[in-house]
Amino acid sequence: MERALKGALFYWRNHINSGMAINIFEPLKDLQDNQLKSARWYRNAVSLITDRVSASKLMNDGKVLGRPSAGRMSMFYYDPKTKAKLPFYDTFPLVLPVDTFRGGFVGLNFHYLPYGLRYKLLEDLQAYASNSKFDRSTKLQVGYSNLKGQSIIKPAIKKYLWSHVRSNFLRIDVDEMAIACYLPVAQFQGMSLGRVFAAARRMI
Repeated sequence: MERALKGALFYWRNHINSGMAINIFEPLKDLQDNQLKSARWYRNAVSLITDRVSASKLMNDGKVLGRPSAGRMSMFYYDPKTKAKLPFYDTFPLVLPVDTFRGGFVGLNFHYLPYGLRYKLLEDLQAYASNSKFDRSTKLQVGYSNLKGQSIIKPAIKKYLWSHVRSNFLRIDVDEMAIACYLPVAQFQGMSLGRVFAAARRMI
């Protein structure tokens, strides 16, 4: 496994150095072989590309849409309306939409969860997959009503206003979600990532 991951990293870095645009998910996604790997696999895989990943690079090289894609995650820049009252907030969320309301949508922002819990929640959500292909055609057909009452979602469930979205939406397909969960691109204001994770554990 380690040799394959390093091979993917070599391929990816060669393309970066050549100046060619490449979605950072592609080399690692190909190694998944259309199935969800272990949490350890994703930790190791992402650790090899951490130094080359940033929010701006993801947005520049990925699949960008004007609205979030149903059944898929999105990354985007966000400026909360009530930020002055919030103890901390994420300005680059990783969100799976689960409901809508007039003027916005409700979603699970995985960045509010420690890495291990992000993986656990994503693993649980596979029960709502639209098919077993685990590729770009697969959607997570889950709504808030399916998740209501589950303690693991308490730190992550958030409301987002369209008027406070500050970018387009980077589409994260099902076969990219676990990789995205381990990318160190959260942009929390008001609190360190470690304290955010500690707060999440207390809520759960």
